[in-house]
Amino acid sequence: MIDYPRFDRDGWRRWVPSWKLVSGVCIGFFGTMVAAAGIAYAMVGIPEPDKAATAQNNVYYWADGSQMVATGGELNRQSVDLAQIPMEMRNAVISQENKTFYSDSGIDPKGIARAVFNMARGGETQGGSTITQQYVKNAMLNDQSQTISRKVKEIFVSIKVGAEEPKDKILEGYLNSAYYGRGAYGIQAASRAYFNVDAVDLNPGQCAFLSAVLKGATYYDPAGSPSIDPVNATAEANSDRAQRQMQDTLDKMVEYGHLSQEKRAQYTELPKMQNPQSNTQLGGQIGYLVRLAKSSVIKNAGVTEQQLEKGGYSIYTTFDKKKVEELETAVENVYKKNIDPKKRPEEDTHVQFGGASVNPETGAIEAIYGGEDATKHFTNNADVTGAQVGSTFKPYVLAAAMKWGVRDPELGENQAQDERTVVSPKSLYSGKNNLKINNYDGSIWQNEKGEQWRQENDGKESVGEPPSYKIDLREAMRQSVNSAFVQLGMDVGLDKVKEAAVDAGLLESSLAGAGYPSFSIGVSDPSAIRMAGSYATFAASGKQREPFSVTKVTKKGPIYTHKVTSKQAFTAKVADNVTDVLKTVVEDGTGTNAQLPGREVAGKTGTTDGNKSAWFVGYTPQLSTAISMFRYPDDETLKDRKFLEMYGTGGEEEIHGASFPSVIWQDYMSDALKGKPKEKFPKPEPIGEVINDTPPPSPSPSPSETEEETSPSPTPSPSESETSPSPSPSDTCGVFEWNCEDGDNNGNDNSGNENGGSEVSPSPSPSPSGSGEEEDTRGNQNGGGGFIAGQEG
Repeated sequence: MIDYPRFDRDGWRRWVPSWKLVSGVCIGFFGTMVAAAGIAYAMVGIPEPDKAATAQNNVYYWADGSQMVATGGELNRQSVDLAQIPMEMRNAVISQENKTFYSDSGIDPKGIARAVFNMARGGETQGGSTITQQYVKNAMLNDQSQTISRKVKEIFVSIKVGAEEPKDKILEGYLNSAYYGRGAYGIQAASRAYFNVDAVDLNPGQCAFLSAVLKGATYYDPAGSPSIDPVNATAEANSDRAQRQMQDTLDKMVEYGHLSQEKRAQYTELPKMQNPQSNTQLGGQIGYLVRLAKSSVIKNAGVTEQQLEKGGYSIYTTFDKKKVEELETAVENVYKKNIDPKKRPEEDTHVQFGGASVNPETGAIEAIYGGEDATKHFTNNADVTGAQVGSTFKPYVLAAAMKWGVRDPELGENQAQDERTVVSPKSLYSGKNNLKINNYDGSIWQNEKGEQWRQENDGKESVGEPPSYKIDLREAMRQSVNSAFVQLGMDVGLDKVKEAAVDAGLLESSLAGAGYPSFSIGVSDPSAIRMAGSYATFAASGKQREPFSVTKVTKKGPIYTHKVTSKQAFTAKVADNVTDVLKTVVEDGTGTNAQLPGREVAGKTGTTDGNKSAWFVGYTPQLSTAISMFRYPDDETLKDRKFLEMYGTGGEEEIHGASFPSVIWQDYMSDALKGKPKEKFPKPEPIGEVINDTPPPSPSPSPSETEEETSPSPTPSPSESETSPSPSPSDTCGVFEWNCEDGDNNGNDNSGNENGGSEVSPSPSPSPSGSGEEEDTRGNQNGGGGFIAGQEG
C-alpha cells in the first residue's frame, strides 16, 4: 500500500500574510506616496510667466541656402488688465472650458486620469485640462512635450498656482497668454487680429467666437487652414465648426446665468471679421512661400502651430529665388499690359492668377505665384482656389485608356485588365458636337431621372469628316475635342479615370463629379501645385513623387529631413505615349503659344464653360509648371461669392488656356530654363490597338439629325477651337428645344438647369478657402435636366 502524505489543512495559512501586515504595507505605501507628493509640492516653484513666454525667430532659407526671411518669433502679444477684458469673455471661457473654475483646486482629476490612461495606451498625455492647467502650460512651462514627466510637473505647478494665486489673476494670465491663431497671443492681440477692435470693446458674440478659437485655430478660424488639412480645415468646414461651437458657448452662458436669453438671441451668426494679415516682411510672394513651408513643417515634422509660432527653427525650403522672381515677373507683365480695371471695370476687376513649378526628378516645388501680395490677398492661388481645371484633365483620361483600356461591351461593367482593350493614340472617336453619350455597352447614358447627356464641343463645332466625324485621339487632344474624351471616359470607366488622376498625383479630395460623363473634361478643382506635380509624373516616365516644399528642419539639431520617394504610377510606355500626344498640342494645337524654341514641350490648355477659369499646364523633361487664371472677389464679407465670367477680360472676347495662361507659362519657362540643357523626351514604344476604325451601322436618323449631317460644320482650326465663344444661357434654349424635337429623350424635359462655371459638375460648389500644399477643394455645381455639357478646349 502506498502511503500518501496527509494534507495539512492549516499549512496554507503560513503563506498568506495577515490583515495587519497587509494594512501596514498599504498604509506605508500611501504614506510614502503622500510624503513624496508633499516633498514635490514643496520643492516646486511658480515660474515667472514672462520669462517662460519668450520667443525667437524662425529662419527660412532658399533652396541655395541663403536666408529668405526671419519671422514667426515676434510674438503678437499685448497684455491687458482683467478690467479691460469684458465679463462676457471671461464667462464664455469659463462656461465652455471650466465651469467650476472659481471653486476647483486648479486640476481636473478625471482629466488627469484620462491623460494617464492615454499615455499607458501609447497615446498622447494631453486632454482634460482646467483653465489653471492651461495657463501654467501656456505661460509658465517652456517644455510643451507630451510626456508623463512634463504632465506631472504641470499638475504640481497647477496645484500650487491654484492654491496660492487669486483666481482672477489666473484668469487674466490665461486670457493674456493663450494662442488664438493668426499669430495672436493674448486676448488683445486676438481682438485686433480678428475684429480690429480693442479687447474691451468685444461684444458677447465676438467673445463666444474667440473662446471657440481657443480649441485650435487650425480647425476653428473661418479663414481655414487647408494647407495643413485640405479635407477638414477648409474655410467652409471651419466656419461651420466655429459657428456650432460659438452657439454652444452662448447657450451654456445662458444656462449658467452669465447671459440673458434676450441678449443671447442677438448673436446667431458668426461675427464679421477681417482677413488674416501678415507683417510687412511677408509682402509679395514671401508670405505665400512661408505659409506653404509652415504648413509642411506642421504636417510632416511633428511640430505644432503654437510651437512654430514661438520660433527658434531653421527651415530649409525647395524654393528657387530666381524662379520665384521670374514667375512673378511673367504674371506682372501680362497683368500690366492687358488687365485694366479702370478702363474695363465690369470685365477686369477681381482678375487673379496662380502658378506653381515642380521638379519632375524630385517633386520639389521650385516656384509658386500665390497672388498679388500675401499681405493684401490672403488666399494662396498656387495652393487651393476652387478654380476648375477644364480640359487640362483630359490627359488622365488618355492615361487610363492606355493603362486599363476600354471595356468589352459584351461583358459586365467591372472588367479585369485582360478583358479590356488598351487603346492606341490612333484609336478613333467621334468629334461630333452635341454628341449623345453612351455607356460602355452602347446603351444611352441616363441619369437617375432618365435624362440623357449630349456633349457640346467648344464653339458648338463638330470636328472630323461627316457623317461619322471620327478623329483619332491625338487629333482630339490637339484640338481639345470634348465629345471624344467624354465618350472615351465612359468606355474606360470613370472609376479608372479617377484612379489615373490620383495615381498621377491629384488628391482625391479635389475630384468632383465622378458619377457624371463630364468628369472627364475637368469639373474638378486641383491646385496649381498638384496639377504641376501630376504632369511631372508624365515627364518622369510615370514615376510619381509627392510635391514638397521643405527639405529639412533644425532646432539645436535635426528635427526633420525630407526623403524623396517614388512610385511607378504608370509604366514608361503609358506615360511616354501621353507625353508624345501632349507634344502635339504645343507643336500644332491649342498650346502653340507655349512653344520654347529648341526645346521639346508637352502640355494642355483648359478652360471651363462659362469662361470662369483658364489653365495651361505644361512641362519639359526638367520642369513642370501650371498656370491658372480666374476672377474671384477677395472680399470675404460678401455672401455667396462666386467665380465671375471672363468674357471681355483683358480686351479679349473670352479667355482660354491658349491666351494669357500660356503666354505667362512661355515667358516664365523661357527664363527658368535659360542655360539648362535642351533635353528631349523619351521616344515612346508603340502602345495599344486602334479601336473604332470600322464605323458601326447608323440608326435611322431623326429629321433634325439628317438636317445637321447634310450641312456639316467645317473642321475648326486650333485657333478657332480656342477662341470660339461658348454658348450663353440665352443661346442654349434653342439647343434644348432641338433636343426636345429630336425624339431621343424619351419624353424627358430638357429645359433643365444650366450653371456658368463648368456647367457639367453634379456636385455643389463650396466657397474656396485658402490647401493645402499639396491640397485642393471641390468643383462647381451644374444643373440637372437637358445635360448640354460644354467645356473648352
